[in-house]
Amino acid sequence: MQYAENILGTIGNTPLVKINKLTAELPCLVLSKYETFNPGNSVKDRMALQMIEDAEADGRLKPGGTIIEGTSGNTGMGLALAAIIKGYKCIFVMADKQSKEKVDILKAVGAEVVVCPTAVDPEDPRSYYSVSKRLGEETPNSWYVNQYDNPSNAKAHYQSTGPEIWEQTDGKITHFVVGVGTGGTISGVGKYLKEQNPNIKIWGIDTYGSVFKKYHETGIFDEKEIYPYVTEGIGEDILPKNVDFDIIDGFTKVTDKDAAVYTQRLSKEEGMFLGNSAGAAIKGVLQLKEHFTKDDVVVVLFHDHGSRYVGKMFNDEWMREMGYIE
Repeated sequence: MQYAENILGTIGNTPLVKINKLTAELPCLVLSKYETFNPGNSVKDRMALQMIEDAEADGRLKPGGTIIEGTSGNTGMGLALAAIIKGYKCIFVMADKQSKEKVDILKAVGAEVVVCPTAVDPEDPRSYYSVSKRLGEETPNSWYVNQYDNPSNAKAHYQSTGPEIWEQTDGKITHFVVGVGTGGTISGVGKYLKEQNPNIKIWGIDTYGSVFKKYHETGIFDEKEIYPYVTEGIGEDILPKNVDFDIIDGFTKVTDKDAAVYTQRLSKEEGMFLGNSAGAAIKGVLQLKEHFTKDDVVVVLFHDHGSRYVGKMFNDEWMREMGYIE
C-alpha cells in the first residue's frame, strides 16, 4: 500500500507543467514549477516544515509551544499544517491588504490571526513586522519564526526545490524565474542550480513600490522607491537576509495591473488557477523575451493557488474598481 504517514509527507515533488498559449511568442520552452500541488497549496509548505524542524532540533521551539509569524498567508498555512500534526499553537500577523480568503483559511486550520495596517513604515509599532516581533517577546513558550531572516527558509529550497528542478529538466534548465519576497526560494534554488551549472541565469520578479531591483543594480536602498502596492507576496520595503543578491542575475518589475490581468489569463487560457504572484511571474518572463533563444529551457515557479484571490483578481467587479479591466 502506498500512503503518507500524515499530510506533511506530501510536501514537495511537485510537477513541471509546460506553458503553451501565453508564451507562444517566446522562442524557448517555458515550464512552470507548479507549487500548488503542496498540501497547503503553496511553495511555502517546504520552508515552513524546514523552519519548524530546525527550531525543534536546536530547542528554540519546545513541546506545546506557540508559533508566531508575520505572513502574507501562505507561510502561515504551511506552519499551521505542521503545527496541527506536531501539537503547537499558532498566532499569525497579517497586513490588511491581504485577501479576506487568506485570513479565513488560516482560521480554518486553527490559527489565531492579528491584522495590521499596510501603509506604515516597517519600524512603526503597528506594522506587521513590529507586531509579530512584540508578540514573540510577550507570549510565554513561543517561537518567532522570522521567515525573512531565518536561514532554514533558503535551506529548504536548496535541499528540495532546486534538486527537483534540476532532475526534472534533466539538467537542461538555462533560466530560473521567480517572484521575490522573503528571498528564500530564489536564493536556495539559485544557489543549488548555479552549483550544478554556473551558466544558469537566475531572474527575480519585483513589483513597483519595492526596493529589490534598484538595490540589486546600484547597491542603494532607496526609500523613495517604497510605496503601497496591490500585488501580494512579492516585493519588500526591507532587505531580508534570505535575499542573496550575488546569486541573482537581474530583476524585472511588473505593474500591479499586469500582475492582476495575467493572473486571470493564466486561468482562462492555460487552465492554471493560480495566485497573484503567478500573474506577475509569467508577465516577467514575457518581459525578459530578448534574453531567451530557441535552445533555452526556462523554469518559472508559481507560488500559490487561485482560491486565495477569488474576491480580488478573479472578481471582475474588483478588477473594474481598480481600473485593471474595462
